[in-house]
This record gives sequence, structure tokens and C-alpha cells, in this order.
Amino acid sequence: MFQKSVLKNTNQDESLVASRWAEYQKYLKKIDYIKKVKEEKFQTEFLQLIFENCLGYTLDSTNPNDFNLEREKKNETDSKKADGVISVNNEVVGVVELKGQDTKNLDKIEAQAFNYHNSHSNSKYIIISNFDELRLYIDKKTAYERFSLFHLTYEEFKKFHLLLSYESIKKGMPLTLKEQSASFEQDISNKLYKDFSLFRTHLFENLVKNNSLDKALLLRLTQKLCDRIIFILFAEDRGLLTPNTIKEIREEFSNQKFTSHPLYNIYKFYFDAINKGNEKLNIPKYNGGLFAQDKALDSLVIDDNILDSEVQRLSNYDFMSDVDVNILGHIFEQSLTDLEEINASINEVKFDSKKSKRKKDGVFYTPKYITSYIVQNTLGKLCIDKREELQIGSETIVPPKNPKKPTKKEQELKENLETYRNWLLNLKILDPACGSGAFLNQALDFLINEHQSLQKDLVVMGDITTYYEIEKSILENNLYGVDINEDAVEIAKLSLWLRTASKGRELTKLADKILCANSLLDMPFEEGSFDVVIGNPPYVNARNMNKKEREKISNSYLLLSGAYDLYLPFLLLGYNLLNKNGLYGWIIPNKLLISDYAKNSLEYLKSNSLHTIVNISKLPIFDNVGVYPIITLGDVNIKNNCKEYEINEIENLDNLANFQKKENIFKRYKTIKEHDILINSGTTGFEAQKIIPLINEKNDGTKFVVSGTIDPYLLLNQNVPYMKSVYKNPYIKYDKNIIAKSKFDFWNKDKIVIAGMTKRIEAIYLDTPLALGVGIYGIYDFGKFNPKFLLAILNSKFLTYYLNVEFKDKHLAGGYLAINKSTIEQLPLVYNDNQDELSLKADKMLELTKTLQKIKQNFTNELELEKIPKKLQNFEELDFDEFVKEYKKAKKLKFTDKLQERNFKNEWQELFEND
Repeated sequence: MFQKSVLKNTNQDESLVASRWAEYQKYLKKIDYIKKVKEEKFQTEFLQLIFENCLGYTLDSTNPNDFNLEREKKNETDSKKADGVISVNNEVVGVVELKGQDTKNLDKIEAQAFNYHNSHSNSKYIIISNFDELRLYIDKKTAYERFSLFHLTYEEFKKFHLLLSYESIKKGMPLTLKEQSASFEQDISNKLYKDFSLFRTHLFENLVKNNSLDKALLLRLTQKLCDRIIFILFAEDRGLLTPNTIKEIREEFSNQKFTSHPLYNIYKFYFDAINKGNEKLNIPKYNGGLFAQDKALDSLVIDDNILDSEVQRLSNYDFMSDVDVNILGHIFEQSLTDLEEINASINEVKFDSKKSKRKKDGVFYTPKYITSYIVQNTLGKLCIDKREELQIGSETIVPPKNPKKPTKKEQELKENLETYRNWLLNLKILDPACGSGAFLNQALDFLINEHQSLQKDLVVMGDITTYYEIEKSILENNLYGVDINEDAVEIAKLSLWLRTASKGRELTKLADKILCANSLLDMPFEEGSFDVVIGNPPYVNARNMNKKEREKISNSYLLLSGAYDLYLPFLLLGYNLLNKNGLYGWIIPNKLLISDYAKNSLEYLKSNSLHTIVNISKLPIFDNVGVYPIITLGDVNIKNNCKEYEINEIENLDNLANFQKKENIFKRYKTIKEHDILINSGTTGFEAQKIIPLINEKNDGTKFVVSGTIDPYLLLNQNVPYMKSVYKNPYIKYDKNIIAKSKFDFWNKDKIVIAGMTKRIEAIYLDTPLALGVGIYGIYDFGKFNPKFLLAILNSKFLTYYLNVEFKDKHLAGGYLAINKSTIEQLPLVYNDNQDELSLKADKMLELTKTLQKIKQNFTNELELEKIPKKLQNFEELDFDEFVKEYKKAKKLKFTDKLQERNFKNEWQELFEND
């Protein structure tokens, strides 16, 4: 949670720390006693020895009139009590939950502590301890800071004191330091990315200059060389290689006396040493495929300066304390976009970062708190269920009284722990769109913690042969990934290697686990073979998909229909890949909940597995991306029992029960579609370009409108923007070879016309022919309703409110809503025998808006402007001084003196106020 550099730059009272360090020595003298004492007997003494004496708190038992640490205070919401609560200004800001030394795994009391935390409205800090291990959480379970109270060095105690002393808690220091650490991480991430990106660009340009190989191949080799160098940078700071290995390579090059090998030759020698091992260089054998012999890579010619100072600049970063694997994960993900840009350059294709393939393919880096939540509620849920089945759940494992002759119950417990270990080692987890590996790395972290906890329990039961290489076992047995992007696959492998690398242990071969393939059409793994499927599938819009590929996908997943987005077949694929007890978890767009194309798939998944939908569309999940996501969780053994939740804050993810979505009372009413009201869309995207030659300003054909020319009860047809042109009072001429007969017949019907992109529902009724452009819709069969009654309902504030609340995926930048045929069809509508009153009001509104528009038109004609600015189009919303300001700007007027300005205002004021 905390960056070392941030903590290092935070000052403390050194004399106070020293005096409290002296008090801590008294605690160390009691270790043998603490290991044997019962939890209840030692809790108060623990709070005195550590919290009072070492951290500056005052217990209520020490001073009942002035305290900040209270024993067993009742929760605000129920009668349960935490072992301790920390108060600042009489408000609970933290909870303390304690267990004895017989509780070796603090994960087992995490939920209990957070229940206390959630029961105090101002609580920020959660502290749990078994008198040796102590953990500090801030608001969320996703991360904690760990201390061993039996083994703190003076430097570790200073950190412990900085984060947990009352002086720090009172100032909100831990939260501030956490925020500063996040900011520091962002800064270092940006700086490192900039330097790394520059190095890769220079390296690629140098390879192109010096080598005659195909540019696409040279780019792949550039990235592979970068992957190797990143591994060395990481390894030299984390003890896997000699510290300053990069510097050592450069010195080997500089110190040549009788040879003149290029610097890259020295690198290649070290690459070979890392692959095979080299005792002289004190380099163990790492292998794994990353450093395996590659003839094309070895044949490269690279200028010395490229591998000299630029790599040293990267080596100057601290990959131990400042740059963690999560920071590298973000850099890796951004690297994929960079590689795409370079590939576009190679192929002489124009690159638009806003429409890059990564964005077009809907690939966004998933934040850690989302990957953690999904892993906890899929893989974590599976583990909890298995532990309960084997009766090795949350209870504390007690050592056998006689290890040489365990009782039947003790022997059964040990066997169950071993059964659980074997079960863990046979789990299969897949991310079928793994990208740079965010979900796989999160699953890896979870499994490492689970195995470590299990190993502790097995040791307690007397199994001293229980040790096994956890990370290696997980990579060999549990994790699988597929991605269509070869660069992503290589980067995912690298991220897993970096997270699991250990000195002297070979890197695990991942060539048969993390694969490059099209998951939807060529999945390399068998259906029904996975325990967990998780991920963030591509969000590709239908319009961006390859037509042939789309047809193949549609034929492979028969529930698909209409203009589906690519995430949908991934959901169906994920379900098919699960075994009979499998679970899945996805983060996807909230379009799933309201899109017509998703209806059949959603109903199928709800009937067969989908049990939880968490709407997180209000959270800033993806930076600068117009995506409104939800989390979906499924279990193949849960049928027809799906609950929906909606949260506004990240913290609420841990407390979903309070955020279950209330039933929409309007669901009991029929929708517009269910009332047999028929809607048609205007010109489709396919037709949009073809009709341009038919549009004219000669009153030839049918009057033509687009979304921006519709206001409530009003048609504005004077200036119609269409396909980068503006038409004055446009018409469209019918051509049967371009415009379908059915479309032309629709244009000639009476209809309610509804704008497609707007800040509120805007509709007008017309009984004359009208041609509709792109993104505009028309109701042409009104069922049992008077069209004027329908018009009044559609233009009501209520339906716009309903649309805003129920269709969050339709929200666009600037407060606009993207309305389509499906959205309109799903709006609720109540039949009323007496429709006359509202129909008459709609008639009145049509008349009034027409009159108002005529007045506005007369006034704007007086302005004598070729193009009327938006503010002057709505001059009635301005006061007179604002009008003068805007009109002067539009006419580019400059007055020579005050008298001329006064005359101008007098001339216009009467006209402005009368109109």
C-alpha cells in the first residue's frame, strides 16, 4: 500500500520513536508467554503493551474520562462488539480484532473485522492481529500492510509507528500516505513508461537501419529484446541476479583490452548465461523460454550507444521499492498500443490513437480492485466451498496433543488438508482474453496466499515435509490464458515470470499455458474443462467487426442475434468452457442489460448460471473511455436466481447486501413495444453515404431531417447538418435502387418523429411526408393510442428521467443520451381510455411552439447574419445585455464611441423586448 520513497520522506519525532522502541523491548521478553496464553486472557494486556506503550493510545480502562481506544464497544448497527475501537474526536475511525497464537491464518478473521468496520460509519482503518502478525487495512480488503511483532527491527518499528501511532491516526496520516503513494506510483509509472517507450523506439529504428530483415519481424525482435532487458532490470534489483548487472555488462564492454566486441555481443553472452546458468558470473539457470536461443535475435546488429546509456537510464530506476509488478502491468498494457502504432507505421496505415485497434477491440486495462473482487468471488468462492466441504473452514487448526499418535479426528483433519492441497493443485483457471495478464496475475496472487496458508496449517498438524514450490506449482497446473494478440501473449508470460521469479529456480515454461489464438473461433482448450473462467473481454462495437469473422461467430454461438458486441459471445464461450461445478466472473459493458441483441443470451445465462450483476457504471473504472461497466458472476449450479446491485463507491463492493437494486415498479406496466406500437429507424449507417446524391435544396422530393433538427413539438428544418455538409430546407428524391420501397412507404406515413442523440426525449407529430436521416426514429403505428396523447407522454419530464435512470449505457459525454429503437420500445406506457385531455394539450403545445418559432424566425431574419450562432438561435434565453454581447461578436461590430453604442442598443431594445 505504501511506497518506500514516500515513507522515507515523512518525518517523525525521533526521540518519541526511540522511547517507544524501548517499551517494545518489554513486549519481546514476553514472547514465550504470549505463544501459550489464551486469547481472552491476553487481549487487554496486548492493547496496553503495544497500543498504549508503543503507539501512544489511551485505553478506556486507563482513563475512563479521556481515552481514544475502547474495549468491546458495540457496533452502530447491531449489538456485536469489536475487541477494540479507535476514536478521534469521539468518532470511531478504526476497529481492532484480536485472536490468539493458535490462529495462524489471519485471512480467516478478515470478514469478521470488516463486518465491525462496516458497522461504524466513519471507520477507515481495520487492524487484525494474533499477537505476532499484525495487519493494517485502509477501507478495503484488497491490500494490507503486514508486521511481525515478534521480529521487528528498529527500521521496521519506525514504519510500524509511523502508520499506527495515535499521533498518525489522529492526523489521518495512513490514508494520506496511501494517497501519496498512489500518486507517486502514477508519476513513476509515467516517467518509466516514457523512458522505456523512447528506448524501444530508438532500438527499433536502429534495427531497421542496421538489419535487412522484414520490419514486422524486427518489431517482434525489438519487443523480445525489451522483454529480456526488463527481466534483467527487475532481477538485478530483486536479488535474482548480481546487483548492477547492467552496469557490469557495460563495464565488461568498456574494459576490453585485446578485443572489440560490440556491446550486444556482451549482452548475448549474459543472455546465454541466464538461460543455461553460469557459476563464474554467479548466475543460476533461469531458462523458461524467455532467454532460449533465437537465431534471428542473435543475428541482429545493434549500435553500442543504443544499449549503453539508454539501458543504464532504465537501470537507475529502483525495481525493488519504486517499481512493482503492478506498475509494470500498466506499462505493459500501454506498450501494446505503442506496438500497434509502430505496426501501423510499418504497413503505412494512418494511426489514430483514439481509434486504435486496442480501443477498437475494446481492450482496457482492468484496475486491481476489480480483478481482486472478481477473483475473490469466483476462485475464492470455490475455495471457501471446498474448505467447508472438507471441514477445514475458518476454524483455527490446533496442533495434535501427541503428534506421534494423533487421534482419529486429528488424522482425518490432516488428510483433509492434504486432499485440499491436491484439489488446489488441480484447479484450472482461464482468461480467454488475457491481454497483458491482469486477471491471471490476480489469480496467481490469490493462489499463492491460499497455498501459504495451507502450508502453515499442515506444519501445525506435524507435516514437516509439506514444502513445495508454490509459484512453480501454480504456473504448471492452474493458470491458462489466450489472446488474439501475439504481443499481449508474450507480455502476459513476462508479467507472470516477473511475479514468480526466485533466485536459483528455473522460470516455468508457459508455452502450452498462455497461447495466441482466436478464442471464439479457435479455442485451444477443451470445453467443460475449467473450474473458473474470468476476464475483461473485448467490447468491440458491431460496426467495427470483420464481416466474415462476425458470420463465423454467429454460426458458432446460436443465441447471438442482431448487431451484437463482441463481449457477448465471450460470455457464452465462458459458460461452455466450465466444468460441472464451474464459476465465471466478467467485467463487461452494461449494454448487456438493455440491448435487444443481448436479450436471448441474458435470459439463457440467468436461467443457467448468472446469479449476480453489480452495476459499477458510476465508478471511474477506465480512464478517458466512454464505457459503463458491470460485473457479472455465475455458477453453473445456480438456476433462475439472479440479483442485481448498484454501487456509487468502490468501497461498497465489499458490502453489496445494502445495495441490492430495488425492483423497478414500472416493470409491472407494459412497454411501448408490448402495446403493439410500431417503430422504424431512419436511414441506416449502410445507406447513409449512398443517399447523399439524392439530397437537394430544390424542393424536389420529400422533406429530409436528422436528429439535431427535432425539438419537443417542433421541427427545425432550415439548416440541416448531414455528412459534413449543411443543407437549407433539404429534400430527398426517391430512387428505388438506393432507397427500399418499405422505407419510402414509412416516410410517407403519419408519424411521431423522435431524435436519437439529445439531452432529453424530443418528439414531434407530423401528418405530412418526412424522410428520416441517420439516428432518428419514427412511430408509425400507434396501436390503441391517440398519437397526440403518445406525443405528450414522450415529451414528458418523467420519461426523460426514466431513461436517464434505467438506461445508463446510453449516457454520452456532455450529458447527451444515445436513444435508439430498442430504448424507445422499452419505455413504460399505461393505457388510458380518456386520452383527450393530454391530446388537446399536445395540440396546444404544437401550436404554441410553431408560433414561437415563427416569432424567432422573424427576429433572427432581422439580425441579417449568414450563420446564426447557437446562443442567438435561442435569444429568448438571454437578457438584453447578453444578447448585445453575442450579436456584436457575431457581426464583429466595433463602436467608435459611447453614443454610437447607445443608439445601437436603443434601436434593438424595443424589437428584442417586444419579440
